[in-house]
Amino acid sequence: MDRRTFIKTSALTTAAVGLTGPFYLSRGANSPNEKVVVAVMGGRGRASELASVFARVNSTEIKSIFDVDYRPLDGIADRVAGIQGRRPETGTDFRRALEDPDIDALVIGAPDHWHTPATIMALQAGKHVYVEKPGSHNPAEAELVVRAQQRYNKYVQMGNQQRSAPESMDAINEIRNGLIGDVYYAKCFYANTRGPIGNGKIAPVPEWLDYELWQGPAPRTPYRDNVIHYNWHWFWKWGTGELLNNGTHEYDVCRWALGVDMPNKIASNGGRYHYDDDWEFYDVQNVNFDFPEGKTINWEGRSCNGFRFLDGKGRGSVIYGTGGSMFIDRGGYIAYNLDNEEIKRNVRGQDIDPLDTVGGGDLTDFHAHNFAMAIRQGEQLNSPISQAQKSVLALHLGNISQYTGRSLNLNPQTGRIIGDSEAMSMWRRDYEPGWEPRI
Repeated sequence: MDRRTFIKTSALTTAAVGLTGPFYLSRGANSPNEKVVVAVMGGRGRASELASVFARVNSTEIKSIFDVDYRPLDGIADRVAGIQGRRPETGTDFRRALEDPDIDALVIGAPDHWHTPATIMALQAGKHVYVEKPGSHNPAEAELVVRAQQRYNKYVQMGNQQRSAPESMDAINEIRNGLIGDVYYAKCFYANTRGPIGNGKIAPVPEWLDYELWQGPAPRTPYRDNVIHYNWHWFWKWGTGELLNNGTHEYDVCRWALGVDMPNKIASNGGRYHYDDDWEFYDVQNVNFDFPEGKTINWEGRSCNGFRFLDGKGRGSVIYGTGGSMFIDRGGYIAYNLDNEEIKRNVRGQDIDPLDTVGGGDLTDFHAHNFAMAIRQGEQLNSPISQAQKSVLALHLGNISQYTGRSLNLNPQTGRIIGDSEAMSMWRRDYEPGWEPRI
């Protein structure tokens, strides 16, 4: 079955994604008041891709785009205008969008340290939110952003777009129906060949950058020349490391497949091995998540050695059951029996590199469409923040386990660390005075 036929005929997809017909329609198909009007926070990398996505999904329209670096804004605005027929406004301070009564939703593609504070600010301004993964910077924010959504009662979708993949939905449905028996173990992995980030030095703030606003809620620190724009991922003050940068996607699929919520034990090992530079997180990390249901998820991340296995795959998940196993990635799935014989396949061709840093591809289109249909028609979100942060909280704790050098025992109802005050001291972070998020 080809992809178009699957989308049109699958009851599972129709129910979960809300597709009742093609959503790449002419821009004139809907009147403006029938569209979700959005502002995008961010203008590079993943945020730039999100701008294109929300411009081409016919149920949305971009009114404004903001980035603390003004240089890419004209190019992005021109590209969006070519898609949707209207040129968006641009600026460097996203807070203008929160004051705009025409804006229905804020799309957040800023660095991780901004995810929860910006989400809360948007909710308090009466906006819905589409926030990129991980959606929080630390365990306390993972709790706080969920409470904020519940208090302000707006839609908040996290950008783990594989939750909207028709093939992944089909895979989970087959697992629930017993295709590979009772599932009990899952392994997810990510392998890339990233280069060094060097040893940076304090330098003057470039004229093109509003560094004060870039830092936002983070404690102030002098500008360094090897952090902005991408390398902030590898610093504790702003990023969350590879475990949440890419592990969020695969771990979430495994948790979805096994039908589990919070683990009761987490143990991580690894380190920064490949280069001697400023990178503060880990280029090799192996984390076990044990669940009270008697199930386990293992994450293996390699940031600087992209050797691929499983037929050359650089990322994906394997789900193991009493009757077989299933490999799942963004392109679909293949199921095998215990004799390693293929028993079912639902795979499509991919026209993107699954290791690219912008996350291109039509899965984000499905995810954005689902978000818009939730706002317009009350559809169920495929990745509501309350569900997404169950995965993210566990991954934050994986980094804490690695940092402390020991396993963590958890209360699986709350995710709180049991009997380890040092580890628990990392539950939250410091904020620049006056920037503390409150609900």
